[in-house]
Amino acid sequence: MTRALFIVDVQNDFTEHGALGVEGGDAVAERISRYLDAHADDYAVVVASRDWHNADDDNGGHFSATPDFVDTWPVHCVAGTPGAAYDDVFDTTRVTHHLKKGQGRPAYSLFEGVSDDGETAATILDRYGIRDIDLVGIATDYCVRASSLDALAAGRGVRVLTDLIAGVHPASSAAALAEVAEAGAQLTHSPR
Repeated sequence: MTRALFIVDVQNDFTEHGALGVEGGDAVAERISRYLDAHADDYAVVVASRDWHNADDDNGGHFSATPDFVDTWPVHCVAGTPGAAYDDVFDTTRVTHHLKKGQGRPAYSLFEGVSDDGETAATILDRYGIRDIDLVGIATDYCVRASSLDALAAGRGVRVLTDLIAGVHPASSAAALAEVAEAGAQLTHSPR
């Protein structure tokens, strides 16, 4: 097995009832859980990321009382809070590596995350000799986009499983998928 599954930010604050809820987030969390049930053994590693922001500062300007929803955002995914927890319907039993991103600064890509013992996505991929990545999660137009582009920039083959993602806005999600496809990602449905 030389393929990894990257699961981006399937967290309470990014699903329907969270601070930055994405329509369809819970349904995607449920579909990802079912997919893992059937396909986790197809992957050398299953890596999940979470936004994990500081409670006591603006996280490098990421949090704002007057957010523009492009570069600045309302408070979300504060470390240790229910909003930063994985979505309630996302079963993490088969996740092999957990990365936290943010932690005092803006961070969108799973590649900006780090595990509690200091591993990054790049070190995990190198350790297991992984070249190809399947990518799923939330939100298509922000963190899925950034993670896909960083994976491609790192010379990896990327498939975005389009039935296992949810975006903030239809137009910006479509633009993000077009951008990652133009950069070299394959857009496909998850294997059955």
